[in-house]
Formats: sequence, C-alpha cells, structure tokens
Amino acid sequence: MINKRLLVKALLAHNDENSFYDKKLKISLGSKEGKGKFLKHICALSNSNPKNNAYIVIGVEDKNNKIVGVDFFDDSKIQNLINAYLTHPPFVLYENIPFPHLPEGKVVGLVTIRPTDKVTSLKKNIWKYYGGNVFYREGSMSVPQVFDMKINHENPRIVKRIEKHAQNNIQLTLEGVLDFMDKHKGDLTTQYKVFKESFVVCWSGLKKQGKKRTYFSRVDIELINEQVKLFYSALDEVEISYTEKEFIITEYIQLGLQQEIKFYPLEEVRIAFLDNGNYSLSSHLLFIPPQWDKKILLHLMNTSTFILQKLKGNATLTKSEHQEIPRICSYLMICILNDIPKAKAEFEAAKPLFKNLGEALYQTYKDAQRVLRKVKYN
Repeated sequence: MINKRLLVKALLAHNDENSFYDKKLKISLGSKEGKGKFLKHICALSNSNPKNNAYIVIGVEDKNNKIVGVDFFDDSKIQNLINAYLTHPPFVLYENIPFPHLPEGKVVGLVTIRPTDKVTSLKKNIWKYYGGNVFYREGSMSVPQVFDMKINHENPRIVKRIEKHAQNNIQLTLEGVLDFMDKHKGDLTTQYKVFKESFVVCWSGLKKQGKKRTYFSRVDIELINEQVKLFYSALDEVEISYTEKEFIITEYIQLGLQQEIKFYPLEEVRIAFLDNGNYSLSSHLLFIPPQWDKKILLHLMNTSTFILQKLKGNATLTKSEHQEIPRICSYLMICILNDIPKAKAEFEAAKPLFKNLGEALYQTYKDAQRVLRKVKYN
C-alpha cells in the first residue's frame, strides 16, 4: 500500500520533471485552454509510459520545488472528461494529499495515469489542439508525435523503485491517526474505523442531530494508510454511514431564493474495501436541479448583473446590495440550471470580481462552479 505523501516527496526529489512525471503550480479545468493543456499532458504521459504509472504533482512551484498547495478538488468525474476527449483513454485518478504545513483546505493534487497498451490521441479539437493529435514526452516537455519517437525503457524500473520506497508501514499509519485526532480537537466529533484489518478511515465534523438522521458540517475525511484526503468542506451538510465493507458519504447543498432555503442531496460517494488489499471509489450524482418560476429567476439575474456591474465600476452599493453579494453565485447557478439565457456568461464573467472580493466570497463562486461541473460531467 503506497503512502501518497511519501510518493509526492519521492517524485519531487527525483531530479526534475521528466518523461514519467510532471509538476504544476495549478491546473484550470474551468476553461478550454486549461482543459486542453491538461489533456495534452495526460496523452503524452500515457503514451510515453506504456509499462508503468506516470504522475502529475499539482501545487508545487517550478523553480524551487516548494510545496504551496492548491484547493481541495473533489471532482470524481475527471475520468469522464478524459473519456470524452481522448481515444484509448488511460485510467486517471486525481487524489488530494494533505501536508502538515499547508493551510486548512489546501492540499497537493496527485494525478496518477495508469498504463495502457494502445496509443492515446485527441478525439476532437480543444483549444489550439486538433483532433487526431498524438503527444509524447520529450524530457520535461509534452510534444506532438514526431518520427522515431523513443520511449525510455528505464522508466518502469525507476518508477517501481520510487513506488517501493513510498510503501506505508504501521508506524506511519499510527502517527497519521494521532496527527488527525490532534488536529481536530475542540468542538468537532472525531472518529476512526478500520476496514478489512488494513484500511483506516478518520473523519471529523460538527455533529448535528436531525429528526431521523445525524449530519455533519466542517467535514474532513482521510484515508490514513495512503495519506489521501477523501472529502473536505467548510460548510456543506454531510451524512456519514458505513458497513463492514463500505464507507459512504452523502453530501447535501443549501439552495434557495431569498428566504426559501432548503437542503438538496448532491452526491453519494462509496469507498468499497476489498479483500485483496485494494479499494474502489464510486460516486453517484443525486442532485435534481429545483425548478423555479422563470420571471422570478430573470428578476434575480438582472439584479445580480446590476450589482456585478456596480462592483466592476467601483460604484457605491446600498446596504441591501451588500447583503446580496454572498448569494449572487448561487442565484446565477440556479439560473444556469433552469436554462435562463446569458446566465452562464454572467457567471463566468463574475469570477475575477469574486476572486478580488476575498477568500470567503470567492469560495461561494468555487462552490457553485463545483456543482455545475458535477452536473455537466455526469
């Protein structure tokens, strides 16, 4: 069983980027340019490593290998993006790896590209890359296929050695459990559960007792053996359940117009632990977009657009307009889900504004974007 935090350290210690691993400060899957660049690297790493895993480490400064982290990324539909744009797509896994020195909510992203026996290529055009393009790694660069492209046959041996050095042990597991418990002291409920005598899952959250069910907010869930953060949320309501073989996370989101706020089930994630020392993670989107009166939604979108224009022009806002700012992204998301014209364009244009309004308000944009992405790729 591989400790992914040790694996990240081992990859970063192995000289510089090469034909089996790449590192990025961040990736952006919200734009065609960001998607295109990401797919190019996936294609190149897959083709250059037909016999071994390849990796992308995200949240690392390029010049000095400093680990700065990125936001927790819980898009379990990333494989759908890969399948939509690549022929003979490899299996791609995105994992969130916690590091003790990073701020709360920040992790290192680890993308694992598992080998395939077939040549991977772009299925259709995206950004400036054309359908049919084949990419390989040339040193630290992902380049279009050229004649007599050579594959480094030393990669399987090197990657195997790196993965072997990152194997977990009892000491690391115990220290991981104690670190998690110590980190989540105070008013949070913290628990752990051992599965199949091999896997340890720790979770923490603010407990809320409903009429029939127990919910948690401020939830943090980690698979300690592999140092993988499975779930993180500062706000959402989460229901946690488990059997002897499965750990189940059901996430709810808060949506509504003005005073009519309700919780809607968003997604169910199941982690199934197997007898052979492996585990599988599957997700099921539960979200059914609520439908509201189109006239009300058009009014809310016009009001939101008016406030955004005032923010863009540095105009003075009224007290009621200030109170509406935290709800604008949620309103625009609801408008998009209800097919209101121009809502998507207004939402995308709002990103730089909310980014400059502070982390708390920018988080409302990222939360709405996450829901839209899940719905899209489902």
